[in-house]
Amino acid sequence: MIDRDGYRPNVGIVLCNWKNEVFWGKRVKEHAWQFPQGGIKPGETPEAAMFRELQEEVGLAPQHVWLLGRTREWLRYEVPERWLRREWRGHYRGQKQIWFLLRLVGRDCDVRLRASSKPEFDAWRWSEYWMPMEAVIEFKREVYQRALEELAPYLRRRPRGAARGTRRERPRPAGAGTPG
Repeated sequence: MIDRDGYRPNVGIVLCNWKNEVFWGKRVKEHAWQFPQGGIKPGETPEAAMFRELQEEVGLAPQHVWLLGRTREWLRYEVPERWLRREWRGHYRGQKQIWFLLRLVGRDCDVRLRASSKPEFDAWRWSEYWMPMEAVIEFKREVYQRALEELAPYLRRRPRGAARGTRRERPRPAGAGTPG
């Protein structure tokens, strides 16, 4: 599904741990690292697409994460023509993405890169939130930077549904009803 401006709707996922380190996945048989991301299917909401992509690419279910925040608007990047499939040339410009910030409340061993029959990643690691973007494919770097900047304040706020006055605040798990 490509919009009239030539952008494919997509979601991006910034998954962090309790140290506010972020998950980076290494693309299968490539030397490129990226955050989980993927297309939104017709009739699917961005949040539903995010949970589907999280399961497919990282093997995590909604109960393994807390939803901390999302970008307000679509962030867009253009794909260089040399990266385009032949059938997309001429009417496809790139991706428009809604980015989500999630906190892993499960364990590292819950991450399963082979959860789907066609894995996206063959390795993963935790890295500092503001890791240099050199490992990210060049045409995505600006969107990654903008997503991290917009989502960073959510790391310091109390997540939705968190109890006040508790030592370690426990927001409700992602996917547990509507936002508060």
